[in-house]
Amino acid sequence: MLEQALEALKTYDWGQDPQTLNPIDEAISAARSDAAQLQDIESRLAAVLSTDATYDGKQTACRYLMAIGAAASVPALAALLTEEKLAHMARFALERNPAPEAAAALRDALPKLSGNLKVGLISSLGARRDAESVTVLAALMQDADAAVATAAALALGAIRSAEAAKALGQAKPAAAAEAAVTDASLACAEALLAAGQNGEALAIYRKFVGEAHPKHVRLAATRGMLACAGKKD
Repeated sequence: MLEQALEALKTYDWGQDPQTLNPIDEAISAARSDAAQLQDIESRLAAVLSTDATYDGKQTACRYLMAIGAAASVPALAALLTEEKLAHMARFALERNPAPEAAAALRDALPKLSGNLKVGLISSLGARRDAESVTVLAALMQDADAAVATAAALALGAIRSAEAAKALGQAKPAAAAEAAVTDASLACAEALLAAGQNGEALAIYRKFVGEAHPKHVRLAATRGMLACAGKKD
């Protein structure tokens, strides 16, 4: 039954009866406690991505891999990151994939992409809170594409590590990305404060209390400084 469902997946379109794919769902459910069996299903789903399967079939395979993807499916998903129509589904699957190979595949694809595909991939690195991306994201804050520079700053704010905060503090972004750098820096300060690193958080907050910053930024920084001192506003 599983073999038939996998074959049906190759010609699947959204107008067909989704019950034809039920054996895949059932096999995944039954394999939850069997790592080897689950990896076999993962590999077979990943193999669909390298065939001439329909667009809907490949999208559906990516959806399954969002739930069960590990190292075995990374190469097949990575190969789709440069494809306009399927890149977003492959990216979502890699974003949710816990294997370190998935993060590496996202980082490796960055130089190959531009525009919205690159922005989306940067966002996925931020969503993964991928610490190894900090250096490359720091460099992208100076990208000529304002959307890329902004996405890189926001991704660092999502990573929220001390290294990300340092990169944001040293950034010299284009004007279009300045607000994103500010927001991301404050997000890092909040994370550092929550982790008990009050001194590091305070140093960030102090940078944003001057009159050069908008009122809402100054207010957020002031509240952060009070929190660092153990006071309530």
